[in-house]
Amino acid sequence: MSSSENTVLVTGGTGNLGALVVTRLRDAGHEVRVLSRHAPHYPVDLRDGSGLDAAMAGAQVVVHCASTPRGGDDVAAGHLVEAARRAGTVTNILYISIVGVDVVPVGYYRMKLKVERILERSGLGVTILRTTQFHDLVAQVVGAVSKLPVAPLPNGVRVQPIAVEEVADRMAELAVPVPAGRVADMGGPEIHTLPELGRAYLTAIGRRRRVVPLPLAGKAYAGLKRGGNLTPAHAVGKVTFAEFLARRAADGR
Repeated sequence: MSSSENTVLVTGGTGNLGALVVTRLRDAGHEVRVLSRHAPHYPVDLRDGSGLDAAMAGAQVVVHCASTPRGGDDVAAGHLVEAARRAGTVTNILYISIVGVDVVPVGYYRMKLKVERILERSGLGVTILRTTQFHDLVAQVVGAVSKLPVAPLPNGVRVQPIAVEEVADRMAELAVPVPAGRVADMGGPEIHTLPELGRAYLTAIGRRRRVVPLPLAGKAYAGLKRGGNLTPAHAVGKVTFAEFLARRAADGR
């Protein structure tokens, strides 16, 4: 079976990243099964594993993009691993994670790290890619505070945003039958503080607000101030946040 004929199962295949990965894989000639609770062909509920066996049958590669900050990612990963073992055909589970999950004590990061560990200890072939935050997420954060009379953003917190399209390109490259383990991190091309990006966002949308750098407390904030969420040695992204904002404006968003 050539690499262009692999059957690839994608969880979270209708999401921001997953939908782009699905498109790239189909364009490359793969048979792609998009999993969701309401999918017409492969309805799957990762919370209890229902529907997974039918969806997993004959699949070689699993691309695991599904995730929720509400919790339960570890349970979902457990169901995925068990179904992959039962199928007996899966040779690579590709998982998207976040730079800093092992050093920044944010609850969601800890859960992503837990999923990494579940996959690594599963005995199955695994590929793990950690990336920095997507441009879209940073825009969502600064966009939310920009609606307030003043825009408070964490003081001293730097981010290295990356284009989700570039991450999708890399995920599609890694979605092959041969697992690669923990691969090199992916970071955006530039590092800026959140207040700096907040000002750039406000300028781009033509909204006048004063950005107020807000000092916070706690271990998570300390981890972010130390730069645990950054990977300057792997600044492989090409699209800057300013370019992302310009493209959004050109698209009328």
